[in-house]
Amino acid sequence: MTDPDFSASGPAGQLGPAAGSGSPVRLDGPWTHRDVAANGARFHIAELGDGPLVLLLHGFPQFWWTWRHQLTALADAGYRAVAMDLRGVGGSDRTPRGYDPANLALDVTGVIRSLGEPDAALVGHDMGGYLAWTAAVMRPKLVRRLVVSSMPHPRRWRSSMLSDLAQSRAGSHIWGFQRPWVPERQLVADEAALVGRLIRDWSGPRTADFPDDRTVDVYRRAMCIPSTAHCSIEPYRWMVRSLARPDGVQFNRRMKRPVRVPTLHLHGSLDPAIRTRSSAGSGEYVEAPYRWRLFDGLGHFPHEEDPAGFSTELINWLKDPEPDR
Repeated sequence: MTDPDFSASGPAGQLGPAAGSGSPVRLDGPWTHRDVAANGARFHIAELGDGPLVLLLHGFPQFWWTWRHQLTALADAGYRAVAMDLRGVGGSDRTPRGYDPANLALDVTGVIRSLGEPDAALVGHDMGGYLAWTAAVMRPKLVRRLVVSSMPHPRRWRSSMLSDLAQSRAGSHIWGFQRPWVPERQLVADEAALVGRLIRDWSGPRTADFPDDRTVDVYRRAMCIPSTAHCSIEPYRWMVRSLARPDGVQFNRRMKRPVRVPTLHLHGSLDPAIRTRSSAGSGEYVEAPYRWRLFDGLGHFPHEEDPAGFSTELINWLKDPEPDR
């Protein structure tokens, strides 16, 4: 994979209002769009179906629409599928602060409560996976089951980025995010051309249908909504800048607490952004049934590269009354 260039300049996004109705993120489909209030902010969700709640959390550089295939598959399987936009992304509020993982995880659990549900199965990809791990530790009573794709446990992520040179290189974009304003400018330059390059570079070579030009264009337009680039980068800035700070040390210590809900961990074998060996071993932090599933030939976006295979694996596991270790 070619390392992304974060040195180009362009207009910097300024903090502003969230995208409203009719925006590039409220895309048509069988789902319903609405806003819910949680943790002092407003969050956009797309929902479909009735049944036990499955809450879907997107990663970078995407938004709720990344789960379009799973929304319909889960609804057809008898679940209430809800995909939310994380704080600062898509149609959710762009706040000036609150992008540390503990607060973002409270956004997630707050949305569960706002939806009137006692708990949810959390499904998170990339940054959404990081927050799903965190929510399962912080608010275990609200997390019925945990599914994480393309992201190790936060303590594994930390140790891999600091001690594994190959993972540190694979995550070079995260180191690049630490500079002020420059990465925001790069993300929105040339109508967010870098977003398209990252999605193509991080995808596996096996699937011809993803990413197609239309899909890339959707993600590029969403990134160009004012302030989205800045808000998308802020969680990664916290993850690195807090490594030696008291708040980061405290968070890392807090994440020593084991996950005590059944966990499904999914990963593409050719993921160039998060290496397989970085994610493998996260089960040591789970004191509950833990299942590891490696998708052969897929990259960083298995839920979009092979949506049918991913959805089948997910739904079969959710329906299993006693998921094995």
